[in-house]
Amino acid sequence: MRDVPVEDLAATVVRALLSASGVDPGRVDDVVFAQSYANSEVPCVGRWAALHAGLPIGVPGMQLDRRCGGGLQALLTAGMMVQTGAADVVLAGGVESMSRIEYYSTAARWGARAGTVALYDRLDRGRERSQPEARFGPISGMVETAENLAADFGIDRAQADAYAARSHQRAAAAWKDGRFDDEVVPVEVPRRREGPLLVTADEGVRPESTPETLAGLRPIREGGTVTAGNASQQNDAAAACLVVAEDRLSELGLEPLGYLGSWTAVGCEPSRMGIGPVPATAKLAARVGLSPRELLDGMDLVELNEAFAVQVLAVLEGWGWHDHDRLNVNGSGISLGHPIGATGMRMITTLLHELRRRGGRKGLATMCIGGGQGLAATIETR
Repeated sequence: MRDVPVEDLAATVVRALLSASGVDPGRVDDVVFAQSYANSEVPCVGRWAALHAGLPIGVPGMQLDRRCGGGLQALLTAGMMVQTGAADVVLAGGVESMSRIEYYSTAARWGARAGTVALYDRLDRGRERSQPEARFGPISGMVETAENLAADFGIDRAQADAYAARSHQRAAAAWKDGRFDDEVVPVEVPRRREGPLLVTADEGVRPESTPETLAGLRPIREGGTVTAGNASQQNDAAAACLVVAEDRLSELGLEPLGYLGSWTAVGCEPSRMGIGPVPATAKLAARVGLSPRELLDGMDLVELNEAFAVQVLAVLEGWGWHDHDRLNVNGSGISLGHPIGATGMRMITTLLHELRRRGGRKGLATMCIGGGQGLAATIETR
């Protein structure tokens, strides 16, 4: 979808969401959208998406960034707006077009009047500069943080490849069984000499993946565990939902998919950013008077972002919880992709639909975040 601008991705899900819900667009009090790789082509993407989708001019919008956790944070921020009475209906979402992230210069405005000008890749630069180098030293990128966890927890390449293969197999089975049908919106991709291509399914799922086939890929760092096959994919995507005050549901004719429970955010060592879900879950558990294990055992399903297979395995070790029957049952970032600003909302969407499909009640969504953060939230279907 590299030819689909970020504003078109966002507006596509906004229109589809309002159409499916039947909510009058004029009843939307605010639009909160996450985007991690923003630029001035589409400033304040929440407002841009609202206008581009045809919402009334009076509907405001905003943009936020908590890196990998941005899409989930958009939901949480919308929830706070509703809880405080500042809004009754908030459209929350996340969007990222990683295919269109640009190169940029920091020298051209004042000093480069002649000669060569260096261009930075905003995608790589954001990973390299995710923390203050003066305090933490240089970090080459997120792969380094994953390899640090592999060393800390004694996770080897074979374990990582086995986990990655399972992610692909689960995602492939979910697509085949139609489990994503109710949550996916088709996207039109323009073509030069014929009508638009309608994209209706993820193209990164590799059903044929096995530990043996993945073992043939070269590690990104010499002697390391991370490969292109056991790391998350770079994707273009958008996701959105409506957050509505409970006392307005009947008036608007809405039946909620779920209810937001408790949530928390924490910081952790940037060079071990992938461990963020462990302290985030511990803090969340303490907030509701439980141990981390009690919180996890009380969940019907758990969605943990798959930045890297070794990161997932390190978090499971940190939790002391290894129930794969409840973890990422339809795949996640390794198989479905990790479009940074959209991922958290995609995880919540999948979690809600799968809970309802199974007749489950409680779910946990938790994420590691570049720069050293963790985010965790619970939802209930009642």
